[in-house]
Amino acid sequence: MITNLPNLLTLFRIVVIPLMVAAFFLDFPVANWVSFSLYTAACITDYFDGWLARALNQTSPLGRFLDPIADKLLVAAALLMLVAKGHIADFAVIAAVIILLREVLVSGLREFLAELRVGVPVSKLAKWKTTVQMIALGFLMVGRASPAAIPSEDIGLWGLWGAAALTLVTGYDYLRAGLRHMTGTAA
Repeated sequence: MITNLPNLLTLFRIVVIPLMVAAFFLDFPVANWVSFSLYTAACITDYFDGWLARALNQTSPLGRFLDPIADKLLVAAALLMLVAKGHIADFAVIAAVIILLREVLVSGLREFLAELRVGVPVSKLAKWKTTVQMIALGFLMVGRASPAAIPSEDIGLWGLWGAAALTLVTGYDYLRAGLRHMTGTAA
């Protein structure tokens, strides 16, 4: 059902993305903070939509479909706007590309395996990857607008590389699990 609270939270995450991006590119002193606030609200809904769906016994096929899409849209939009505005630049773009490639790989793999009626559960490490990634992107959004005592850009870039490393590990784990189902062997 589209109108249950967990699904509405997921839809909120999708709807807030263009607002987050627009705020980020506005030319006023607190634009980064507005964008960061919208992003943070979207990240929080990522935790609560699934938790509420289970707690209220409101899991649904629509929620299972929309949740990973909302996650990937949020991450892709954040990465692209940060690259476009130079908050992720030079060598750090490689980390962003690694993250985006893994998202595409896992999405394609999940779609293929769904045709085989095989589900691949989200691992604990993948959840940690998502957490590190969300925190890193938040620090990068604030960027130079943060107080001088907080090196937001440095924290964000280190976190981005940490997320990219976890992305490689979890991407490999998903690929290995997928190959096992595709070939019928222990890959």
